[in-house]
Amino acid sequence: MEEIDSAEKRLNELGYKQELRRKMTLFKTLAISFSTMTLFTGITPLYGPSLLYAGPATLVWGWVIVSFFTWFVGFAMAEICSSFPTTGSLYFWAAHLAGPKWGPFASWCCAWLETIGLIAGIGTQAYAGSQTLQSIILLCTGTNKDGGYLAPRWLFLCMYMGLTIIWAVLNTFALEVIAFIDIISIWWQVIGGLVIVILLPLVSLTRQSASYVFTSFETAPESTGISSKPYAAILALLVSQYSLYGYDAAAHLTEETKGADKNGPIAILASIGIISLFGWAYILALTFSIQDPAYLFDTSNETVGVFVPAQILYDAFYGRYQSLTGAIILLFIIWGSFFFGGLSITTSAARVVYALSRDKGVPYSQIWRKLHPKHKVPSNAVWLCAAICILMGLPILKVNVVFTAIASICTIGWVGGYAVPIFARLVMKEKNFNPGPFYLGRARRPVCLVAFLWICYTCSVFLLPTYYPITWNTFNYAPVALGVGLGLIMLWWAVDARKWFKGPVRNIDNIIPNIKV
Repeated sequence: MEEIDSAEKRLNELGYKQELRRKMTLFKTLAISFSTMTLFTGITPLYGPSLLYAGPATLVWGWVIVSFFTWFVGFAMAEICSSFPTTGSLYFWAAHLAGPKWGPFASWCCAWLETIGLIAGIGTQAYAGSQTLQSIILLCTGTNKDGGYLAPRWLFLCMYMGLTIIWAVLNTFALEVIAFIDIISIWWQVIGGLVIVILLPLVSLTRQSASYVFTSFETAPESTGISSKPYAAILALLVSQYSLYGYDAAAHLTEETKGADKNGPIAILASIGIISLFGWAYILALTFSIQDPAYLFDTSNETVGVFVPAQILYDAFYGRYQSLTGAIILLFIIWGSFFFGGLSITTSAARVVYALSRDKGVPYSQIWRKLHPKHKVPSNAVWLCAAICILMGLPILKVNVVFTAIASICTIGWVGGYAVPIFARLVMKEKNFNPGPFYLGRARRPVCLVAFLWICYTCSVFLLPTYYPITWNTFNYAPVALGVGLGLIMLWWAVDARKWFKGPVRNIDNIIPNIKV
């Protein structure tokens, strides 16, 4: 008789039967988690604005500071993941940790925050991937100074939609296909990251001094409208706060991972460690390789001054070899990271929608919880996420701050979803918690407290205006979008959902009695 997997046994104790295929190894789960965080996708699009806000020192040391606090969030989530190895992950955790009285409301808030964050996360990858592709096309056809083709808004939107649809198509196939692609992704990012981190400073004709990189603090009120140094420093950290999350992807796959009560926490913490190290190295490589800081933001430069990493790559390779080939190749490596990241986030988003639909928390849930009859993946949920993501991208045709808004919505929703189960774990009685193999013991209160406060701070700063004076072109409309969206969700709860939504719905009747959850 085949021995039951320890995570499957725990899943049955929690009231769920095994429906998804449990075939993924630790390495495959780590690959998807790592790909969701990605090395380039967080840093690359926000590197330029963060450098402009407060100069290189705040950007470089800000990554270290944010990485430090991210470990607290990671340890808190790893402990909970070890105890609750379910696909519903965050909202399932919130429901059980908050207890029978507050559990339904906690899981409702957590589920919708996470859903909003993940779907917006697909949009951030599609937008940044399109921006990178726009720069690749520009350099392949010349440059801004030599008649190169800069994709207009309508074509940019088509690229955005095309990437979203491709990710949805790939996610319609068996999970093994996605896992295989994500294994390629982890090597793509590790090898590609090493190539960029090592090659870029070597190719650059000149390199900035260590004093400039590690100690230079420069604001640019003439460009940003921000003269307050503390405020500028806070905004400069946004690139790190936007980059260092997504490690919960391992938790979304726990019902498909062998030994998930052990391998889930390992994948979460390993992802944080790898990204913390490689991300800092990537920031240092870009910053040391800057040729002329002021020229990076000049709208008459070769890359139109809108995509700073592309200009750094151009200056390095064209300055030494009088050729654009090296810059185009490295931009393609970066674009590949966006592609793999978007694919992984689509996988995670679909799993969350599937889990919430399974518990009847989404309108027409009977449609979105259906699995593909052959591949056993939530294909309907995949296409729902893709459709919403495409709708979020339509303002690209008219609005200049789409990425800022989508990135803010993504971060607040995604990271905000972490806060609910962590806070519930912080205040619950220890006797009511059934620990898994990874257990913090007495350290759980200080760890959870620091993690919760850091999440609250992170969500707050993403609501701030990022440019002054505030106009329609500079307005960060994330607070309005989130306010309306979350307001409607809370209204739905107050008027109707609280009467029937009870959180995770068990689908096994013969539950082992007296199980602590």
